[in-house]
Amino acid sequence: MYTGTGKRKSSIARVILKPVKNKKDSKIVINGREIDDYFPYKTLIQESRMGLVITNTENDFLITANIKGGGFSGQAGALKHGIVKALLEASNDYKKPLKEKGLVTRDARIKERKKYGLKAARRAPQFSKR
Repeated sequence: MYTGTGKRKSSIARVILKPVKNKKDSKIVINGREIDDYFPYKTLIQESRMGLVITNTENDFLITANIKGGGFSGQAGALKHGIVKALLEASNDYKKPLKEKGLVTRDARIKERKKYGLKAARRAPQFSKR
């Protein structure tokens, strides 16, 4: 059993990888639901599984994830990051291909805070000449 914590925007995913002997037992369960039922778009499912595809371990693990915070996009990114961290714990052989694709590092971009006197982080009120 291997664990990894992934983060993206304001989402946090705790991921557990359990090796399976039978290929039919491999699946991804998020908050008690299958990945196909959880994410509304196929692109988010593909993004989440990217680490497994690169390492050719798509049918080797039963993946259980607990995801909190953010929206679908952030949660998919957090799941991807958590799976990659758990894969690195499983075997050091996966590090080189995952690092080449840029999946080992966390995407640190988060929403910028709103500043006083502005309407948003950088959006100023409309200038009025009169």
